[in-house]
Amino acid sequence: MKESKGKFILFDVAEFAGWLDSKIVSRQVKRIQNHHTWLPSYSNFDNKNHFKLLEGMDYSHRERGFAEIAQNLTTFPDGTIAVCRDLDQIPAGIKGANTGGICIEHLGNFDKDKDTMTDAHKTAIIKLNAFLCKKFNLQPNTDTIVYHHWYDLNTGERKNGAGNTKTCPGTNFFGGNAVTDAQTNFIPLVVKELNTGVNIAPIPSATIIFSGKVKADSLNVRLSPNASGKLIKTLSKGVVVHAYETSGNWCRIDPKESYWVNSNFLEKET
Repeated sequence: MKESKGKFILFDVAEFAGWLDSKIVSRQVKRIQNHHTWLPSYSNFDNKNHFKLLEGMDYSHRERGFAEIAQNLTTFPDGTIAVCRDLDQIPAGIKGANTGGICIEHLGNFDKDKDTMTDAHKTAIIKLNAFLCKKFNLQPNTDTIVYHHWYDLNTGERKNGAGNTKTCPGTNFFGGNAVTDAQTNFIPLVVKELNTGVNIAPIPSATIIFSGKVKADSLNVRLSPNASGKLIKTLSKGVVVHAYETSGNWCRIDPKESYWVNSNFLEKET
């Protein structure tokens, strides 16, 4: 059922797995953020207004000063998954945890006594987290799969629910929003899904020469290590990449593909 409207792409679960398997992501990903939208909730979803709701969220986030919709991915009550912000783009989901993060918004209000999650939605959420863990070589735990509730809204510091927080992804999200709830009720489901044999190839492992953060407003990624190489895509400021090979002032940022950037525009991490 793959459909698209503007930048938004809507998949069923199996189609999304195929899309993710073929997707080349250049930035470092080390955590998966889980959120609920709170509003819109289930009452706003009619099984056919996916794009209308996504456009509404995009508009709302821009009104709040974001460059575009905050989340990379959105799940829906019917079990579909939408790509919203390119996976190479840093999300605007959790202060203090966005660099290296992929943000997932689960449409609904999963606080206690609010929306009752559908079975199709549960399946999509579990599978999506498992797919991303497989793709980015992440071991499912409460450092790689995180909830918004665990981070202080003012400081961005992880306090595991203390301080000024949201309930997000909901006080009844797979049994609760505490770290212990995730450890007991959610992480094991993701692990079980991974153990069934997720058909997604992980990013190949290779020796990393150095890691660097993009310091320019945007950085061109080219097919060869020179300014005349074919332009593939651009990376935004703050994205962290790994260098696997160097050629003069250029470095290859994919362990397999010939994707190169000018290292003069990277701030090397120590």
